[in-house]
Amino acid sequence: MATRTGARARTSHPVRRAAQVVGAVFLLVGVLGFVPGITTDYSTMTFAGYDSEAKLLGLFQVSVLHNLVHLAFGVAGLALSRTVSGARTYLVGGGALYLVLWLYGLVIDYESRANFVPLNTADNWLHLFLGVGMIALGVMLTRGNRARR
Repeated sequence: MATRTGARARTSHPVRRAAQVVGAVFLLVGVLGFVPGITTDYSTMTFAGYDSEAKLLGLFQVSVLHNLVHLAFGVAGLALSRTVSGARTYLVGGGALYLVLWLYGLVIDYESRANFVPLNTADNWLHLFLGVGMIALGVMLTRGNRARR
């Protein structure tokens, strides 16, 4: 009986649920990036590059590559959410990657080849929020659990 309780506690660990939710949201965003209407100027979407004028929700500049990255990041979140350590790694590591992407977006010229993702100001603010939020979730939801694992 104790084994079942322990297994149940591990399967419903808050960090695992957080990684599942974040992963599912990334999957949804990746799919929505391919939906005309939800993505404005859909016909201008390119595979990659700053010249894609398509914008998810009319705000966030997207390309096929950008949407595929969201889909892959979502799949990674769902896969890594299978364990507490995997979920924590996804949230903290993914958050760190988003902070790096935020910094990258701050230093590149939006009209250059360096903007291959593509990024705009709205993306940069979102990447900052995602980076900080994901790291906070990964750390706060596993705080004090190391001794109990």
